[in-house]
Amino acid sequence: MTDKLTLVLGGTGKTGRRVAARLQERGIAVRIGARSTSPYFDWTDEATWAAALENVDRVYVCFQPDLASPGAVDTMRRFSALAVHAGIKRLVLLSGRGEDEAEAAERALQASGADWTIIRASWFFENFSEGFLADGIVGGSVFLPTDAVTEPFISCDDIADVAVAALLDDGHVGKVYSLTGPRLMTFADAVGEIAAAANRRISYQSVPVDDFAAQLKADGVPDDYVALIRYLFTSVLDGRNSHLTSDVEHVLGRRPRDFADYARETAATDVWSLAA
Repeated sequence: MTDKLTLVLGGTGKTGRRVAARLQERGIAVRIGARSTSPYFDWTDEATWAAALENVDRVYVCFQPDLASPGAVDTMRRFSALAVHAGIKRLVLLSGRGEDEAEAAERALQASGADWTIIRASWFFENFSEGFLADGIVGGSVFLPTDAVTEPFISCDDIADVAVAALLDDGHVGKVYSLTGPRLMTFADAVGEIAAAANRRISYQSVPVDDFAAQLKADGVPDDYVALIRYLFTSVLDGRNSHLTSDVEHVLGRRPRDFADYARETAATDVWSLAA
């Protein structure tokens, strides 16, 4: 390693803050790139990119809101080209499993000339406690436009451990990793395990995607985010990702974390209690 910084984009988010913390624990100098940090970083404002990349040689790239969003491919192409021009040696990109649009953004980054690693992750455990599903869990009712499709949910801690390995170890250059948890679950299964761990009654109901989208709009959710959620639940959650991989074990030498452990440990923090 050099005396240069490692830039963690999305460093205040679910995976980014975990990546940053792990790097700092190893004595790696880190710069957080986000709208709330200095220097300020905003994916929609290219004028903010250069300052964030100054004196940096490695970047954890977490794109917002999603690599499947309109314009993401061109944004990734411009950002990665600027990064290489600034002297960046390694780019580690967080991507999604089974998203054709995300894979196009991956190719744009791969063509930059930097050393790269792609991390395609399943749905996060932490979406139930730190993301858009948390309010429904606390309120005791979760409504989603998916029923029997299974997903190999994964811990953000596992994603962060793989990302740190990719940032620091040369053996991961040029690799595409598909990260899953150790078992397949439906969303109803996940909610049921959370209810058991929290010792609460939490219902799950599958609803038509049009009704779900209409409710999001009624709640004031921006149209582009509604479109993204509709895409994820109708295209990505169609069964294409209902299989496990061994990539976490391959990279880390251990099995991925189980959802039951996450549910038990998170319930103990009272984040899902009615008083939370």
